[in-house]
Amino acid sequence: MPTMKSAKKRLRQNIKQNLRNRDCRSALKTQIKKFLGVAKEGKVQAAEEELRLTVKKLDKAAAKGILHKNTASRKKSRFTTKLNQMKAAAQQKN
Repeated sequence: MPTMKSAKKRLRQNIKQNLRNRDCRSALKTQIKKFLGVAKEGKVQAAEEELRLTVKKLDKAAAKGILHKNTASRKKSRFTTKLNQMKAAAQQKN
């Protein structure tokens, strides 16, 4: 355990930040699972809405430093591609 006053404060700050990061990361994973679940069902309208929310969460996580910005960008790109493939498949059916 730290003995200096500044080290004690740093420990308190680290614990708080760790909890914030964990909550944000958990919420992000949940949102990604929601999008992938809706995409698997083939519901295009619902997938569009979930993608919008997922992209928002990814951007926030990247801004806070929880995810690297390139990781967030890669995930957004892949999810958007998945949605576009769903739309193309839905148009071919009609």
